Amino acid sequence: MPDSRNLFAAIPRTEFDVPGRSRGLLDVFRWHYLLRLLVRTGVTTRYRNSVLGWTWSYVRPAAQFFVFWVVFGVFLDLNRVPNFAVYLFSGIVVINLFSEAFKNATTSIVNNAALVRKVYLPRQLFAVSAVFVAFVHFLPQVALLLIVVMVMGWLGQVSLLGIAAVFAGTAIIMIFALGLGLFFGAVNVRFRDAENIVELLLLLATWASPVLYFWTMVRDVLPDWLFQLYMLNPITQAVELFHYAFWQPITDPGPDLPIPPMLAMNTLWTFLIAVTSVVIGQLVFRRLEGKFAQAL
Repeated sequence: MPDSRNLFAAIPRTEFDVPGRSRGLLDVFRWHYLLRLLVRTGVTTRYRNSVLGWTWSYVRPAAQFFVFWVVFGVFLDLNRVPNFAVYLFSGIVVINLFSEAFKNATTSIVNNAALVRKVYLPRQLFAVSAVFVAFVHFLPQVALLLIVVMVMGWLGQVSLLGIAAVFAGTAIIMIFALGLGLFFGAVNVRFRDAENIVELLLLLATWASPVLYFWTMVRDVLPDWLFQLYMLNPITQAVELFHYAFWQPITDPGPDLPIPPMLAMNTLWTFLIAVTSVVIGQLVFRRLEGKFAQAL
């Protein structure tokens, strides 16, 4: 029987890691097999013991859309916006992606307390997997939106820029949700008030973005500098990118409902803002993660 000590002696010490040493989000790529496992577990257990199962991925946004469409489209007469149903649902799918990713990333450490206390693994894996699980549940909603706009002639009008806008908007939302999720997820381990703060932020996110109204309504009432800040909100930009990709090609909005100014430039700026949120969230997470096990 070979001596195991000789086998380990043949391996350079540089190949070993110091236990408990974390390299942050870089370890997510090294531990990608665990990331796949966490995502698969999150997806398969989401609707466990549910009668409707994955149908809930369609029922929830459909119910949300119906309520908003009745209140704003019928009662408040926003149906004067051409194809208001497509305009509304394009924004709803973006808000749903952000809400689920941000909320689940915030609670990811607390919800996996048993693993955090007993096993060492990069804790950022939980937040990243929460964002990817939200993305998986986002896909059926986009598929439903895509079917609707294709019936309305979208294929004959869509451009490469429109397709790029979908990917850009999705990336901005996922990165921004991850950055905020890392920050509030770390704080939530020590102060559970973070969950309540996140609930308030999610409530504001729906109203602080042009989902239920047109962006020109904001331009007409805000000072120019405040309007520019409003347009640099990553959620606002992602919503407008989805409007540009799905609503604009099948609609003749006219001069009263134009494309937002500097759409391409604001996309770059909001992408940088989203990346900055990840850097800040990671710094806070790394500073607090050493006491996660004790706090839990």
